[in-house]
Amino acid sequence: MSDSERLVLVGRVAGAFGVKGDVRIHAYGGDPMALLGYGAMLRADGSLALTLLSGRAAKGELIARARELTSKEATDALRGLELYVPRAALPPAEEDEFYLDDLIGLRAEAPDGTALGRVLNVHDFGAGDLLEIAPEGGGPSWLIAFTKANVPQVDVPGGRVVVIRPPETE
Repeated sequence: MSDSERLVLVGRVAGAFGVKGDVRIHAYGGDPMALLGYGAMLRADGSLALTLLSGRAAKGELIARARELTSKEATDALRGLELYVPRAALPPAEEDEFYLDDLIGLRAEAPDGTALGRVLNVHDFGAGDLLEIAPEGGGPSWLIAFTKANVPQVDVPGGRVVVIRPPETE
């Protein structure tokens, strides 16, 4: 699958809103209303999940009308469904911004260029983003807070991040 065809997780069905089938979607981006611009939301396998027709933001979520949903029961049956869009559908990142999904697979290097491993995943357990690094040569992965102090350089086109690894994770 090419980079432009890669699917990016953008939201999750949180449940029904009202009795006519409106859906609450927890958006993983900064602006829940941005989900409306994608129209078709896909499942992880690339098949159609929902076609968003209209919506409004409410408490950090999107309350939306979808073509496929006409009842509360149908909407509730989708609770927890992860929603994806093709990477090519996302707008370009601003300068000094990037999509967390683009970090996965980047080389992790020390400031002196020493290879530390690869970014295996990006997690957010409620206290901010963490990079999970799979070390060079194997062994257990380790986490580092994704802050400017710990990760002073992100070079997506160059395929690398510079990581200042605290001594306790070495």
